[in-house]
Amino acid sequence: MSEAAAVEGAFENRLGELREIKEAARRGPDDAATARQHSRGKLTAHERIELLLDPGTFTELEALRRHRATGFGLEHRRPYSDGVVCGWGTVYGRTVFVYAHDFRIFGGALGEAHAHKIHKVMDLAAAAGAPLVSLNDGAGARIQEGVTALAGYGGIFQRNTRCSGVIPQISVMLGPCAGGAAYSPALTDFVFMVRETSQMFITGPDVVQAVTGEEITQNGLGGADVHASTTGVAAFVYDDERSCLEDVRYLLSLLPANNNEAPPVEPTADPADRRTDRLLDLVPTDAAQAYDMCAVIEEVVDDGEFLQVHAGWATNVVCALARLDGHVVGIVANQPATLAGVLDIEASEKAARFVQHCDAFNIPLVTLVDVPGFLPGVAQEHGGIIRHGAKLLYAYCNATVPRVQVILRKAYGGAYIVMDSRSIGTDVSLAWPTNEIAVMGAEGAANVIFRREINAADDPETVRRMKIKEYRTELMHPYYAAERGLVDDVIEPGRTRELLIRSLAMLRAKHADIPARKHGNPPV
Repeated sequence: MSEAAAVEGAFENRLGELREIKEAARRGPDDAATARQHSRGKLTAHERIELLLDPGTFTELEALRRHRATGFGLEHRRPYSDGVVCGWGTVYGRTVFVYAHDFRIFGGALGEAHAHKIHKVMDLAAAAGAPLVSLNDGAGARIQEGVTALAGYGGIFQRNTRCSGVIPQISVMLGPCAGGAAYSPALTDFVFMVRETSQMFITGPDVVQAVTGEEITQNGLGGADVHASTTGVAAFVYDDERSCLEDVRYLLSLLPANNNEAPPVEPTADPADRRTDRLLDLVPTDAAQAYDMCAVIEEVVDDGEFLQVHAGWATNVVCALARLDGHVVGIVANQPATLAGVLDIEASEKAARFVQHCDAFNIPLVTLVDVPGFLPGVAQEHGGIIRHGAKLLYAYCNATVPRVQVILRKAYGGAYIVMDSRSIGTDVSLAWPTNEIAVMGAEGAANVIFRREINAADDPETVRRMKIKEYRTELMHPYYAAERGLVDDVIEPGRTRELLIRSLAMLRAKHADIPARKHGNPPV
C-alpha cells in the first residue's frame, strides 16, 4: 500500500470514528433510556428540537462536551453532551437559538460543563440578536458537583437578565423544574407548560410535607394548570408536547428577532377597510350586560386570529398578540364576561407585564376599554391594589410604542385613566357612541352628590332617579369627553378595524424621546 493510500485510509477511519461518536452522542446512553423517556409521554431532546425548528436546519454546538468532575463515581460516567443539547436553526426561516435538557443523562441535572454549554448558546443568541428557546426537562443542580453547579445557574440567571428586553426568551417546560432552576424560566418572557409531565416548584412535595405537614402531589403543587390559573407563571398550557412546540413556533412568528427590529409583517387578504358591523350585535348597549371581549377581538383582527397570553389567569383582562393589516399588535382589553371586566391585583400585574413586553419589542398597543373601576374590598386593599395597579399605570406611561385606545362602553374612575387614557399618553383615543366616561357610575355619583337632597325629599326614590338621569345627561353623554379633547373621535363600531389600521399606519414612524436615566424605579 502506498503512503498516500495509507493516509487516505487513516483519514477514512477517523471519519468513521467521528460519525460513530456523534451518532452515539445523539442516540443517548442506551435504547432503554429512550424507551423510558417515551413511556412517560415525553420526547427526547433531539426529537423536541426537530419539532421546534424548520426541518434540517439545526446546527449543534459542543455535542462532544464531557464533564471533568470527579468523586461519587462521576469520573466513570462521562457521557457526551453532558445532558444538554445546544445550537441554532430557523423557525419560518428566521434564526433561533435553542438548548434542550436531555433527561436520559443525569436526569438532565446541571453541572459545570452543562452550564458552560448553556452560557455559550445564550451569549451567541445575544450577539446574533436572535430569540432563545429553552426546552426544560431537568432535575435541577447536579448534587455531586456541589457549589460549581449552583454557580452555573447564577451564570444563566445573569444572562437571562442581561438579555431581558433585548432578545425574546421563551421557556418551554417539558419535565420537572425544581429549586433554583425554576428562576430562569421566571426571568424569561413567556413560559409554556405541558399537563401531567411538567412541574415547577422551589421546594417539592416531600420538603413541603416535612416542614409544614401539608400533603400534596407534584402536579397539585406546581403542575401546568396550577401555574396557568393560580400563580400566573405559565402563559400557555397544552396537553402534549407537539401542540406545545407548534404554538412556540407560532409565537416566534409574531415576535421580532430583537429589540432593534419590528415584528415580521405577513400579507393578508383581509381588507383593511372591512366593516365590523357585527360588533353591534356582539356588544350590548346596556352597560350592565356581560359579553365576551374575545369575540370583539376576533371580529376586528386579521382573519379572526389571535394568540391569547395567560388565557387562564386573571381572566377579567385579555392580553393577546394579533395582526392588523399584516402588522403585529398587542391587545389589552377588559373582559366583561369575568367580574364585569373590573381591574384587580392579578389583572393589573398581567396587563402590566404584557404592556412592558410589547414596548420592549416594538409591538404597538391597542387597548379596548370597558371597565367599571378597580375591584373594591378589604382583601384587595390589604393585598396591595395601590401598588399593583400602579404597575399597569407605570407600564403604560413608560411605553413609547404607538398606542391606540378604543372605549367601547363604560370607563369609570382611576381604571379609566390606567387603561391608556389620553392623560397618560395614548396617541389616539377613539370611542363608540355607547361610551360612558366618568368618575363613577351615575347611580353612585348621584347618591354621593345629592345625598342630602335625596334624604330630605318626600319621595326619595323618585328624586334619586331624577338626579341619576340629570347626572347622566350632564356628565356621561358620549360626547362629553370628545368636547373636551379627551377623546379624538366618536366612531361607528362598524369602522373600528378600519380606523385602528389607519391610526397605527400613521404612527408607524413614531419617535419618542426617552429621558436620560439609568432606568426607572417601577413598583414591584
